[in-house]
Amino acid sequence: MSRNGPLDADEIARRVRKSAEEHGFSGAVVVARAGEPVFADAFGWASRAWRIPNTVGTRFRVASVSKMFTAVAVLRLVEQGRVGPADRLAPLLGARGAWLPPEVTVSHALTMTSGIADWFDEGGDWAAEWAALTAAHPLYLLRDNADYLPLFAGKEPLFAPGERHRYNGAGYILLGLLLESLTGRPYADVIHDQVFARAAMADSGFVALDEVVPGVAEGHLPPEEAADGRRTGWRRNVYSATPAAAADGGATCTADDLVGFARALRSGRLLGADMTRRALTPQVLERAEKVRGYTWKYGYGVMFLLDDDGTVVRWGHTGEEDGVSARLYHYPRLDADVAILGNVSGCAGALGWDLHDALTG
Repeated sequence: MSRNGPLDADEIARRVRKSAEEHGFSGAVVVARAGEPVFADAFGWASRAWRIPNTVGTRFRVASVSKMFTAVAVLRLVEQGRVGPADRLAPLLGARGAWLPPEVTVSHALTMTSGIADWFDEGGDWAAEWAALTAAHPLYLLRDNADYLPLFAGKEPLFAPGERHRYNGAGYILLGLLLESLTGRPYADVIHDQVFARAAMADSGFVALDEVVPGVAEGHLPPEEAADGRRTGWRRNVYSATPAAAADGGATCTADDLVGFARALRSGRLLGADMTRRALTPQVLERAEKVRGYTWKYGYGVMFLLDDDGTVVRWGHTGEEDGVSARLYHYPRLDADVAILGNVSGCAGALGWDLHDALTG
């Protein structure tokens, strides 16, 4: 599809529906160009127990896509001169940051180059390590950013600050605490006022798994074979995901709201012109090797794919947890936005790549 030509809505619809059927996608998909809808549809069940179907207007948890919201809120404070990217994080957090290596800065936390240990290491045997974590630390106790501190505060650093990038949610927990410290307000209130309200995200917020809220999809885990050989049925994620959102993930949004956020970010409605440019500039390599032919970089809460010429092909973020699978992508050459929100573990990945291939040719 060319940069200036229209997106082929029929081809996009065909690709999405074929991929959704092949990979068992459950959720909503919205594709827009220049703010105008190109494709929107929903698949699967918002509640499997009650056979309530998903709709395009269903609200879904978005997991780590929320890191983009945290980053924007921090960058707004940078714009206001209340904190600087090079400021050391420990003094800003007071007693809560006393254990931090003194060289760790706000920028290190934003770009995931701090080197601090994470509250959960996503790079190992995910299932086994998550089971061990939840056995030692009941998930229902994780309600606020401060609740995560005992899971990583004081652990030995993994590498020196600024040495390299390593995906890290703990740094974003600290950024959430920083927002609370500098504003004197709860994290959720800051994000609502500084991000959701400014981007006209009327259907976005912070919904705990045990709250009863209309229009919110339940998170589902597909059947699997247990250790004893028995096969489980479908399960909800109420015992396997953190109950409430934190600064590293967990907001609840519609697909349209996420598309609106991406547009608001790049159009300067959330940040001034200079800070918008900085927010949408790759900062550090995510990995040395190319994947799918792209160079992968990370910025301030934003993931970037670059081609061989160093041009950004796509930016956005992914989100994964039990019963949640989300993608928010912007394609600058096409002025196209893609929001894929799923409520079955891992269901957005294959569809995201199939749609990416359809858009990039």
